[in-house]
Amino acid sequence: MLFNSYEFIFLFLPITLLVFFKLGGRGYDRVALGWLVIASLFFYGWWNPSYLALIIISMLFNYGVGFILGQHFTLPPSSRKGLLIAGLAVNLSLIGYFKYANFLVSSIPVPPVTALLNSYFRLDNIVLPLAISFFTFQQIAYLVDAYHGRAKELNFLKYCLFVSFFPQLIAGPIVHHTEIIPQFNKRLTYRFSREDFAVGLTIFSMGLFKKVVFADSIAVYATPVFANAAQGMPLTFFEAWGGALAYTLQLYFDFSGYSDMAIGAARMFGIKLPINFDSPYKAVSIIDFWRRWHITLSDFLRDYLYIPLGGNRKGQFRRYLNLLITMLLGGLWHGAGWTFVIWGGLHGIYLIINHQWHAFWRSLGHDLSKSGWWSQLIGRTVTFLAVLVAWVIFRAESLDAAIAVLAGMVGANGVVIAASLQPFLQPIAPFLTSFGVQFLSEATLGRSEVLMLLMLMTLTLIVWFAPNTQEWMSQYEPVLDHRKPKAPSNWYSLFWRKLQWQPNRLWGIAISCIIVTCILNLSKVSEFLYFNF
Repeated sequence: MLFNSYEFIFLFLPITLLVFFKLGGRGYDRVALGWLVIASLFFYGWWNPSYLALIIISMLFNYGVGFILGQHFTLPPSSRKGLLIAGLAVNLSLIGYFKYANFLVSSIPVPPVTALLNSYFRLDNIVLPLAISFFTFQQIAYLVDAYHGRAKELNFLKYCLFVSFFPQLIAGPIVHHTEIIPQFNKRLTYRFSREDFAVGLTIFSMGLFKKVVFADSIAVYATPVFANAAQGMPLTFFEAWGGALAYTLQLYFDFSGYSDMAIGAARMFGIKLPINFDSPYKAVSIIDFWRRWHITLSDFLRDYLYIPLGGNRKGQFRRYLNLLITMLLGGLWHGAGWTFVIWGGLHGIYLIINHQWHAFWRSLGHDLSKSGWWSQLIGRTVTFLAVLVAWVIFRAESLDAAIAVLAGMVGANGVVIAASLQPFLQPIAPFLTSFGVQFLSEATLGRSEVLMLLMLMTLTLIVWFAPNTQEWMSQYEPVLDHRKPKAPSNWYSLFWRKLQWQPNRLWGIAISCIIVTCILNLSKVSEFLYFNF
């Protein structure tokens, strides 16, 4: 069941809310909790009921291991460590089998071995269960914390809801047990709150708008370009850049929209989720980008992979090696394919270069926290282009297809401009042709191309300059550990501050218009891109 579907918006969500608060309002908190677990499992099983057995077995296993590790039984240290390793091995084996078995077997460069493994394991029949990457990571974190004495949850229902809570189950945010379970312990969570409902509905509507109006609309310009590249068709300069930029924006609004809807749906139940998306294309460096993009995954990789590897505590070489390993595995987490591995490795190299650059400037005595608007603009532009190039590899169906798009972007297949534009470019036409630019009548500049250009420009301006949802809703603490914005220091921030969401008639009309627009666009329902990860 998709957030952007009629059955979710008009049936599942209202019925689940109504029953939950009816039970909670009468003091049946535990029954309400159980209802939300059942509803979440129903939501998960909507795609394929056979997935249910997997997530239920996973929850039972990890709850049992976590219960023992949480010092509820006296075990010698070696046994506790062995139990933790066994628990992690089971989780990693599960995700390894379902997500990476086909990839690993197909990557073995010995055809007879591949054929033998394929026939033995019948790998063609493996179907990736939805959300396995997300609920497995959450439970791995729980086991590690239980081992270190930081998790001692006794209530099985609360544990189940921590894993399966439907707003964040399919594509995050990856929640930590210390962020969610304490909220289930509050009695107020089970009582209906007008403020929580209004804030949640507004955030959900904003996310839905981003998905159905922005992401789905721009996707039609990205998909054909990457499909042509996969078929070996040469791409011209503008075709390649148009497709790459369209996908960069599609992924932004798709993931941002999903994150908003998850946060909004949870808030309607009185639950605050952690922030997962904080205007990443406003980042002024790659380091800054990874503090803004998929924040909960970055936190998980930092806390449960980078730091255990040694982090930055064992010298500069180990620091960069740990960083590269973390990013390579982070890339592999997104998908079983070499393009994802290369994408992760490329970001690892970006980060190493970024850290070296910062070290160089600090050695010259520069204070990196003080930078002018021009240096921020350069930093944002360079970061955006680096991220865009990496997204090409991330999106392409194969490495050959990625190279084909990148080749088009550097002009390897020529730069072609519609002949109809030549009169308007007459003053610089000789200059352009001297660099190989061609004016061809076959290249058209029709309504579709103009519309695409306008959309690319508009959406780029939005992601660069408009406030994000958390900033619009700042006065009502939309996410966990919400940081209050600084006092406006210029006309720009003062202008946006005056437009912040308020529970008044004007905003009510605006949100109603957004909802109606979204509903009218629901006829072309599409899955979220992060559902594939």
